[in-house]
Amino acid sequence: MQVIIFDNPQQVAENAAQWVEKLINKKSGAVLGLATGSTPISLYKQLVAKHQADELSFANTTSFNLDEYLGIDENNAQSYRHFMNENLFDHVDIDKSKTFVPTCNQGENPREQGLAYEEKIKQAGGIDLQILGIGANGHIGFNEPTSSLASRTRIKTLTQQTLNDNSRLFAADEFQPTLAMTMGIATILDARYVLLMATGENKASAVKSMITGPLSAVCPASALQLHENAIVLLDKAAASELEDQEYYLWANEQNLKINQEFGLYHNY
Repeated sequence: MQVIIFDNPQQVAENAAQWVEKLINKKSGAVLGLATGSTPISLYKQLVAKHQADELSFANTTSFNLDEYLGIDENNAQSYRHFMNENLFDHVDIDKSKTFVPTCNQGENPREQGLAYEEKIKQAGGIDLQILGIGANGHIGFNEPTSSLASRTRIKTLTQQTLNDNSRLFAADEFQPTLAMTMGIATILDARYVLLMATGENKASAVKSMITGPLSAVCPASALQLHENAIVLLDKAAASELEDQEYYLWANEQNLKINQEFGLYHNY
């Protein structure tokens, strides 16, 4: 696991955008795994700016989102399809027919929908770079604590903590879903690279558990300890509970030298 600590959230977003840009420019037909939530918004702003400056094209990319609320219409302002359109897809040259979200509409079998989503990822050649955030309870996607580390795309019941954390996005009289479709932990681990962004002191405990805690379903993000190419981008607040930060800073200096000589990606 490569842990990189920055001074502030803006630097986290800028570095994350560099990873995405390098991949798209290096591999024709790159497949991105995308996340929603407050943290990735700053990344998407960076990518939109690069596109508008004619520095980056998404014309040949395919994307798969991590999750979506169960039974919510894609035109609903609370849907993650709407979120992605508003924050990225409507502002770049990506073919929307090649942007996928794990939907499950009223009357559809969520088990069948999960299997179908896994098949779409397989047919696309697998995910090259999966963007992740982390919940305050250690979830990735909507894989809540106690989720199986071998899980695949499926329906999940959201914890009360996640519902509380997300309630700020819903009006007092607005329906807030308690179920969601999400890529599984094993699905996430199948990605060739995983890039997790975390900012803010409220994520510090989860970050510590993910990086230095035991591998455990209680902290789903700890599964990234098993990934060969996991990159964790933190601001100082999110890294505040980590010990031996000097080592992470020193190790990043060494990795920068390698990246400057051989590039960010080593298997494309």
